[in-house]
Amino acid sequence: MSNKTDMIGKPIQHESALAQVTGQAIYIDDMPELPQTLHLAFGRSDKAHAKILSMDLAKVREFPGVAAVFCASDIIGKNDVSPVAGDDPLFASEKVIYHGQALFVVAANSRIIARKAANLASVEYQELPAILTISQAKDAGARLEVCQIMRRGDATKSIANSAHQVSGNLSTGAQDHFYLEGQITYALPLEDGQMKVFSSTQHPSEVQMGIAHVLGLPSNKVMVEIRRMGGGFGGKETQALLIAAAAALVADKTGRPAKLCLDRDDDMIMTGKRHGFEMSYEIGFDENGLIAGAKFDLASDCGCSMDLSAAINDRAMFHLDNAYFLPNVIIRSERFRTNKVSATAFRGFGGPQGMILIERVMDHIANELGLDPLIVRQRNFYAKGRDITPYGQQVTDFELPEIVEQLVTSSDYSKRYAEISNWNEQNQNIKRGLNLSVVKFGISFTTGFLNQAGALVHVYRDGSVVLNHGGTEMGQGLFVKVAQIVAQVFGLDVSQIQVTATATDKVPNTSATAASSGSDLNGMAAKIAAETISQRLAKFVAKKFNCDKDQVEFIDGKVCFNDQKVPFSEITDLAYLARISLSSTGFYATPDIFYDRTKHQGSPFLYYAYGAAISEVELDVMTGEARLRRVDILHSCGKSLNPAIDLGQIEGGFVQGIGWLGNEEVCFDDKGRLTTHAPSTYKIPTASDRPDHFNIALFDSEDTEIKTVYRSKAVGEPPFMLAISYHGALRAAVEAVGNDGFTELNAPATPETLLRAMTAR
Repeated sequence: MSNKTDMIGKPIQHESALAQVTGQAIYIDDMPELPQTLHLAFGRSDKAHAKILSMDLAKVREFPGVAAVFCASDIIGKNDVSPVAGDDPLFASEKVIYHGQALFVVAANSRIIARKAANLASVEYQELPAILTISQAKDAGARLEVCQIMRRGDATKSIANSAHQVSGNLSTGAQDHFYLEGQITYALPLEDGQMKVFSSTQHPSEVQMGIAHVLGLPSNKVMVEIRRMGGGFGGKETQALLIAAAAALVADKTGRPAKLCLDRDDDMIMTGKRHGFEMSYEIGFDENGLIAGAKFDLASDCGCSMDLSAAINDRAMFHLDNAYFLPNVIIRSERFRTNKVSATAFRGFGGPQGMILIERVMDHIANELGLDPLIVRQRNFYAKGRDITPYGQQVTDFELPEIVEQLVTSSDYSKRYAEISNWNEQNQNIKRGLNLSVVKFGISFTTGFLNQAGALVHVYRDGSVVLNHGGTEMGQGLFVKVAQIVAQVFGLDVSQIQVTATATDKVPNTSATAASSGSDLNGMAAKIAAETISQRLAKFVAKKFNCDKDQVEFIDGKVCFNDQKVPFSEITDLAYLARISLSSTGFYATPDIFYDRTKHQGSPFLYYAYGAAISEVELDVMTGEARLRRVDILHSCGKSLNPAIDLGQIEGGFVQGIGWLGNEEVCFDDKGRLTTHAPSTYKIPTASDRPDHFNIALFDSEDTEIKTVYRSKAVGEPPFMLAISYHGALRAAVEAVGNDGFTELNAPATPETLLRAMTAR
């Protein structure tokens, strides 16, 4: 049995593209509201850390149009919406631990009424000292867990014995997800105590289980569904449960549909950000720039609770080596608790913070030796005999030497490097910078049990196909990729595959669509389900038409055998009449991965994704304003499932990365209040931030050994870290202002930060 129809590798448009650009795509807020729908708003704390002495909600309840008000005492099950540690209450009860924390929820006839009523609560507090910085947390010993250490060899001795040493510091800021569609849930009470919940979430099963715990129900009473999200980026992995649980609680208590859609300001105040990091390094190396020993210290601001901070900070440790062999190394990682909203998952999941540090080290070594930073990078690349990571995994698929060589040639890197040096000598007010950085990003959940997925495929009598799986569509093109996989198995056009909303009552116990694993996991599960059906059909055809089962082929909507070409729909109808099952589930668990967190050793990743980027910037010395002039990217997606989707992900990831490293500054005041809580004060990249010359290409990967669906590679997160080249180029431009020595530039490199860095020179 075989299939020669080629749906894999086709640049097919996103399955919702037309509906989205015409405004016809249905999001949760577009769904028709049922009669008696209640609209909700949170009552929030205006203190960062305080005991709650009293909370009078009488005026809230009496406000015209208010149907009900619920707080912690109204919860039957567990007052907890945390993913892991049990330290995230739905509603604060005895004390508040961050400004904006939910105290209660108001249910009213309209959203405006609910918001107005929520402001009428009278809450008396006893303020407690608030920890708002990593420095304050260190002094207070406010740690979420003990310091984690990853080591190999003797870093201290190796550094001391090296011909050259450098050391430095780097801090990176938080980042808001700023998805276009805010956090939203619509909860519908059903008969027999069941609850149907439409939630904008990357993790329907976690929302299902969390709601069940809050309501004191078994999971089979709660059904969670999501057709599409208007962006997620990690911000709807754990954070969606707070909103979903509040809506479900109201629906359960009142017996009426309940809808909670956060206002943009509330969304930014109440939901977690990327972890801010403070980091330092000490490096020993030889006259060629080859690293002999390295020490790294990482400290992160995790906010008020654990959330996913353990895994996120672990991944920062995993990716601190990036593409470079570190023979003797120690990595120390501290995770601090502060009185700010809990930091959470964000595209890259800790990887960007670790990766930018080692890329900074490469630039520092080059500065010390007077070398082109590209040369230092290439000399420290993983290679045969130098291919074991600090956590013990062998790097067997290293593509970066070829990727970098090809990119350097196609971008005229050497010529431009010299031209920029000449430009900076001749121009005093405008400086330019050029930087090449690389990405080696591990693909798999480092929490082992999450590496599993399920799918459900139905083939109907007329040959049409319905596909359902546990992955969620947040704009990244997952649905069309998995549809292409199923179409490939059946020899059909992708238009014949109908993808339906992700739902916990169709595919249970799903993992979050995260860790860049959506296509790898769900695509493989769907392929397995479709192949089960195709094998049944082939066996049926072989028996009915007296042919060899292995000769049955599915090509261009036909089933081919014995020189016959029968329409797929005829064969499926005949199979139905012969009582052949045309439905199957598929299940996939990632093989060959393991990790011992107590030792920080193992092989947690199935494979690595690779890419390289060159950024060229222009910096106004007088104002600190910077402009991205040109970007060249070469990225490997293995055997791309859909080049159009992959190129879009690379471009989007890079632009989001320049936001984190350039102009997206998250600020809190000395009371713990978020001051950058709206588009007026928080600046994401716009169309004008895109460079005039943006050259993106997919690397033609020769790796045929990778154990993924059709030899494809993940693309969601790795391109984000290509933007590190932008920050490196900004630092190079600052350094061109004059004076010797290495410039330490923190992120985000706002105009103010750039001006301070130039002044320091």
